[in-house]
Amino acid sequence: MAKEKAAIGDIGNEYQEKYGFSVDHDYVHTIKKGLSKKVVEEISHIKEEPEWMLKIRLEALEIFLKKPMPTWTDTELLSSINFDDIHYYLRPSDRTESSWDDVPQDIKKTFDRLGIPEAEKKFLAGVTTQFDSEAVYHSIQETLTKKGVIFLDMDSGLKQYPDLVRQYFTTVIPSADNKFAALNTAVWSGGSFIYVPKGVKVDLPLQAYFRINAKNAGQFERTLIITDEGADVHYIEGCTAPSFTTNSLHSAVVELIALPGSTIRYTTIQNWSKNVFNLVTKRAVAHAGATVRWIDANIGSKLTVKFPCVYLVGPKAHGEILSVAFAGSGQHQDAGGKIYHAAPDTTSTITSKSVSKDGGRSSYRGLLKVYKGAKTAKSAVRCDALLLDPESRSDTYPTMEVEERTASIAHEATVSKIGEEQLFYLMSRGLSEKDAMTMVVNGFMEPFIKTLPLEYAVEMNRLIELEMEGAVG
Repeated sequence: MAKEKAAIGDIGNEYQEKYGFSVDHDYVHTIKKGLSKKVVEEISHIKEEPEWMLKIRLEALEIFLKKPMPTWTDTELLSSINFDDIHYYLRPSDRTESSWDDVPQDIKKTFDRLGIPEAEKKFLAGVTTQFDSEAVYHSIQETLTKKGVIFLDMDSGLKQYPDLVRQYFTTVIPSADNKFAALNTAVWSGGSFIYVPKGVKVDLPLQAYFRINAKNAGQFERTLIITDEGADVHYIEGCTAPSFTTNSLHSAVVELIALPGSTIRYTTIQNWSKNVFNLVTKRAVAHAGATVRWIDANIGSKLTVKFPCVYLVGPKAHGEILSVAFAGSGQHQDAGGKIYHAAPDTTSTITSKSVSKDGGRSSYRGLLKVYKGAKTAKSAVRCDALLLDPESRSDTYPTMEVEERTASIAHEATVSKIGEEQLFYLMSRGLSEKDAMTMVVNGFMEPFIKTLPLEYAVEMNRLIELEMEGAVG
């Protein structure tokens, strides 16, 4: 049995116990560090992929190598990424198991400590867990399978439903979209593939949990979700990693296709350690009468660059983005949302909440575009930032491009500090200063927390408490 070892860094005993540990694991296949055509070909060969997928990968590699680093985000932090010092593929096991008893014991113990098996029993309709580059466990309720719901890890989805994957893969986020989307397309591994048939409503959430374990590891999952006409699904993803003195890279791509009248709700609670670069591209297409809701929480990482996006391409489509971020010492949370109104009678909301503490930096970067012909489109954008000390920073970069005169657009933004009167009142009721500040922050984050299932809301409140104690990440 593998021997557990404490991850490096004094990040608080409680956080360390639940999230900040790693395990010594004997990987089935490890590709040496660095990125090249040979590495991409080896990944595809190991996975026994069709020739068309290898072609997509190699074309994406060429795009990645040619594209410059983004210049509109934290260029100083991005420039510190050493792409030659990363493992692009670490295979932890020979296969994906359908029973926790069959998962390698050191990996099973990792997910036991994270509470995933217990959560599955209580309130989930299906679970996929990924350990570094590959899924190690997958399960879905039999009743959903009988209704035709497909929920697989992405590699299994490609093997079992190649035509369906080929139909939609890279149609929402092409390889040339940005440098990190190209990187993901070249080396992707793992992630989730979901298809919900016409009229089927998945009553309980489906969840994927992504765990980086190894030092200098890269994780590049690819998620593709398709809801057919009138279907409904809620997907939840969680992410954690140990804290090391060297950096890790997480660069995911998520593509959502909501066909007419369907609903997709996508909830993320990412809690990476502060040595992880979290550079993610997420985008959805909502057809006529469809609804897409992004619920996005960013607690950990060194640098997060993530702007969930919705293209409203059919009449009466609706998009919502709720983005929250907590930036502590040594962190930059560059988050927000983008919505494009490309059809009449479409509606949307973007709500951003950020907290900065101990010199942390949060940025809201958003785009709202209304194309000519998107008659009577309506949208409301609200950005609220809370600064907990003079050393912390909050930036707002809103962009609005409205080409339709009949559109109705509202925008509101606030930046505030915790008031002395608030703290005095709460402390006069017997709370310590730390507890009083935590209560104020929880109240500020309430619009996000109340969207979560009860168990996740409790966990989110606890993560905020740990952040306030300086223990997360």
